[in-house]
Amino acid sequence: MISIITGIYNQKSMNELFYQTLVENTYHPFELIIVDNNSTDGSKEFFAQKDNVVLIENNGNYNYPYCQNIGLKKAKHELVCFFNNDILVSSNWDVKVMEILKKEKNIKVLSVATNDHVESKPAQKKIARKWKKIKYPIQTIFGNNKMALKLMAYLMYGEFQKFAEKRFSKWGYQLIEGYSGSAIISTKKFMESIELWDERIQAADYDLFNRVKKISLTDSSVSPIALALGIYFHHFQRLTYKTKFPPFKNQSIMMSLTEKWGKETDELRKDIVG
Repeated sequence: MISIITGIYNQKSMNELFYQTLVENTYHPFELIIVDNNSTDGSKEFFAQKDNVVLIENNGNYNYPYCQNIGLKKAKHELVCFFNNDILVSSNWDVKVMEILKKEKNIKVLSVATNDHVESKPAQKKIARKWKKIKYPIQTIFGNNKMALKLMAYLMYGEFQKFAEKRFSKWGYQLIEGYSGSAIISTKKFMESIELWDERIQAADYDLFNRVKKISLTDSSVSPIALALGIYFHHFQRLTYKTKFPPFKNQSIMMSLTEKWGKETDELRKDIVG
């Protein structure tokens, strides 16, 4: 019923926690399509053992949109979720997502609240400051092993699922214009209709927002990407920011967001809240 597409390069502890949170908190059956960029730490071997995982092995490190497009072409189900591997999902997230998409026919791409993007700039600054104070000291002392990741989440939220349910009680199915790049949800049909992700742009979430927003300005059946305030995921954010990743194999075709959009991006993004 659901295809979840995730590109990875190493981060075995995070990958194990990511898979665990999906299994424990996703109500409907799902296939997890892992696009592995030649991991060397046992991550691809871990996923290869799982019955509901489709493992695609690249011969090197490719950028985000390239990996998402490979996964999308393999997806068996109409509902497709483009998730980073460094997230924790909340209980029954998929049920709530389907409720929104069933009711809001014009929403073709949906995202969820995370510590990257919530309901307002003041709320976002508050949660970002708290996460920064927790993440970096724990990383410095313990690294990014599974115990450290769980400790970070506990210090941030207490019991994460209770925190997420409290947010749902407050915000319910309320939507605003915006997105969290770590969790993008759409349909296979819509993504194919807009010719998939643009593989030239590493900041593919920004690019996708701009593209959908531009379509919405002339097509009343399409809304800008919406952020579901009552569905909350935690994003660990740049766990390996000091790691020197292998250069992208498709580097030669890449361009910046500014090269593609210029000043038009400011106009397209002016209504984003938070």
